[in-house]
Amino acid sequence: MSTTIESFFQKATTATMKEWPRDAVLYQPYEEEQILLAENASCLAVRTYLKMRNLPTALEQRANAEFISPGGKRTKLPVLRVENFIYAEFDHIVTFVDQNFGKTLSEFLSPEDKDVMRSSICLVEHLLTNAEHYVSWSLPEVRETVTKQRNGCVYPFPLNHVQNWRKEAAVKRQLRLTEYHNADLAKVMEVVHHLCQDLSFRLGDKRYFFGDQPTELDALVFGHLYSIITMPLPNNELAKTVSQEENLVQFCKNIDLTYFQLK
Repeated sequence: MSTTIESFFQKATTATMKEWPRDAVLYQPYEEEQILLAENASCLAVRTYLKMRNLPTALEQRANAEFISPGGKRTKLPVLRVENFIYAEFDHIVTFVDQNFGKTLSEFLSPEDKDVMRSSICLVEHLLTNAEHYVSWSLPEVRETVTKQRNGCVYPFPLNHVQNWRKEAAVKRQLRLTEYHNADLAKVMEVVHHLCQDLSFRLGDKRYFFGDQPTELDALVFGHLYSIITMPLPNNELAKTVSQEENLVQFCKNIDLTYFQLK
């Protein structure tokens, strides 16, 4: 009897999770005043992925979005709440959605192409997120005039300085584990340039990286490149570097038009 009841509830839960709820919410920092480059890239990548999956999600901007997060390896953002489930960052959110809500974006790919896509996602997340952190926190002209102003703007004095110190220390710990620690700007731009050349070659003249249909890789690359190109900074070397590949710039324009501008 108890086994039958338990089996019933397991099936009911599974059935419920197959339907996307109407009250799903995505939390992120304030876009105009607060969000930093790496955070914006991660949030935009997730928003794009959900639009590509046609999963309507309310966007809620909060000053404390980072502290809602259950954790993460890079930015801890954005935070997706679906019923009683809370996940943060692109890879965890994609895994959760793909496992619970029908076919994945990359369902049509061959096993070999799926392996290529996963390795590309890991490389893009690692190299571009660290480059965004480097530019935001290691370049004095950016750190002092943009990063600290945005990161601390929602807190009163002296808490704004405490939060800036906390955030900078966390980012520097991340960078110490990468090839960007103690690197100069030229070295970081060289790494980004090589990555963009590889992405440009893989994209070619196609609309998306694997043909006419978008995958998780398209959402992630768009989130990073569009954020880098459009966020104004006193040092724009990163934007200039990624903009050298014309097909990647056109790729960003196409996705922006398709998923964010067309009604």
